[in-house]
Amino acid sequence: MSNEGGIGIDDLVQPFQIEDLGIRGRVVRLGPLVDRVLTAHAYPEPVSRLLGEALALTAMIGSALKFDGRFILQTQSKGPVSLLVADYESPGKLRGYAQMDDGRLQEALKEGRTSPADLLGDGYLALTIDQGPDMERYQGIVALDPKGLSHSAHEYFASSEQVATRIRLAAGPFYHREETGPEKNWRAGAIMIQHIPREGGLTGYREDEDERPVTEEEENWNRASILLDTVEDHELLDPSLEPNRLLFRLFHEDGVRAYEPAPVEFACHCSRERMGSVLRSFGGHEIDEMVQDGVITATCEFCSEVYVFAPDELKEDGN
Repeated sequence: MSNEGGIGIDDLVQPFQIEDLGIRGRVVRLGPLVDRVLTAHAYPEPVSRLLGEALALTAMIGSALKFDGRFILQTQSKGPVSLLVADYESPGKLRGYAQMDDGRLQEALKEGRTSPADLLGDGYLALTIDQGPDMERYQGIVALDPKGLSHSAHEYFASSEQVATRIRLAAGPFYHREETGPEKNWRAGAIMIQHIPREGGLTGYREDEDERPVTEEEENWNRASILLDTVEDHELLDPSLEPNRLLFRLFHEDGVRAYEPAPVEFACHCSRERMGSVLRSFGGHEIDEMVQDGVITATCEFCSEVYVFAPDELKEDGN
């Protein structure tokens, strides 16, 4: 089970199905893409981990779109990392960034408070599907789970999609040896399983007081969930472990079938024209307040591209 001769083993989404268990899923593997995003901003390592996981989760869900459109993941919260944004545009274009309060973040890092609950705090996770200007947006919102983004996503799928879902996310630096010394590159990965809906479907939850016998579908789901829980972070990040090999390692006894992987690439929508349009939406007085050393400098949050404008370029009447 190899992608040899195909698109490689990085920056891809690998769909699969476990036929004997009635399960479908996807594996995400991000290498150069996530490294480009995270190193361009030089975030502290705990923030990079959060954004890396957000990018993997966004690629996971966005790649399931059956139409040309966008999927946007966004957290807003009261913690030192007040905002995470990841944006997937079909087919396979991904970008993201984080906003933080540097003072509060450095204080948290100094005190060793680096968990998702410490960095994000109270807030919400919004998942938005945008099908284009002629279609209504769909948005699902759930509270941020202190245990992390994967647990928040579980709540979204249970409440909004009403389908049993399990997700594992991982992001971290990967060290390898070069002639000039140790080299560090960021990587991110994810794996998700979902119950294939049949009559009634499964949400993956059963009330404690529910005394009905466990069904065969529930037993199959529990088996798949237990196997998924054995996945370790290094298995999702290791560039030498192909997604197909990981799937075979986990589910070979249950008839796992891997399908053609889909590539994912970094892409930003920013341009000088777009940035100028945003700045022109401000009034002349506000534009004047942005001037430093005779020019206005704007930096794209996603790709860090810098655009420089003369003030008169941004004033509709030249005043």
